[in-house]
Amino acid sequence: MYEEELAFALELAEEAGRIGLSYFRGSFDVHEKVDRSPVTEADLAIEAMLRREIRARYPEDAVLGEEGGLEGASSRRWIVDPIDGTRNFADGVQIWSTLIALAVDEVPVLGVVELPALGERYAAVRGGGATLNGEPIHVSRADRLERAFVLYGEARDLLDTPYAEAFLELIRGARRERGFGDAWAHMLVARGSADIMLEPELASWDWAALWVVVEEAGGRVTTFEGEPLAHGASVLSTNGVLHDEVLARLAHARRRHAP
Repeated sequence: MYEEELAFALELAEEAGRIGLSYFRGSFDVHEKVDRSPVTEADLAIEAMLRREIRARYPEDAVLGEEGGLEGASSRRWIVDPIDGTRNFADGVQIWSTLIALAVDEVPVLGVVELPALGERYAAVRGGGATLNGEPIHVSRADRLERAFVLYGEARDLLDTPYAEAFLELIRGARRERGFGDAWAHMLVARGSADIMLEPELASWDWAALWVVVEEAGGRVTTFEGEPLAHGASVLSTNGVLHDEVLARLAHARRRHAP
């Protein structure tokens, strides 16, 4: 199921990567949006291409993108982030990606994560497993925190939440910890290179594609409260084995922080 849509999404990812690399480490304009996050010429060019191609192939489908918002109304919705990791892109750091997902009745069923500067392309369809550059991937088997590699976006974002205590306990008790952030960190969980990834707040276009890939690789993705993902909510990706333990630690910190 969704083989045609997956092939189309992979074509989009190829073109998005070409556009992104044509700007990367070159000279381009960077502007600050209302929410103070950056947007570059590359973001706008990639999203314009994605919207144009989706309208041409699937004119009845809706499109939700970070830069242009929601266009159309349909039970099928393409959800795109032209450049996830715009700050990295602007700073000349290779960890940035284009995220392409298809949701049916609000549930993401297909996800593609294109990291052209790293030469990595992750893809998954519900029920079909996950791949990296066409080869199957699977999450790790780490079953204890002391064996785990914990990832996160920006430490200050987590330290400013009720989960700060749990976050500090996790990174102190883990085998390793690093602040890689953005989509690539979730893909490291999906391919078994890392075991836990925490982000306190992500938009739908940030997590839709990641959710499919991590779960199809055998992992688990929820909010910090153990609920299904929602726009603007937290995101916890794990290898599945460690998920309940991490949720319990987060819940304990939340209760201690409550007035």
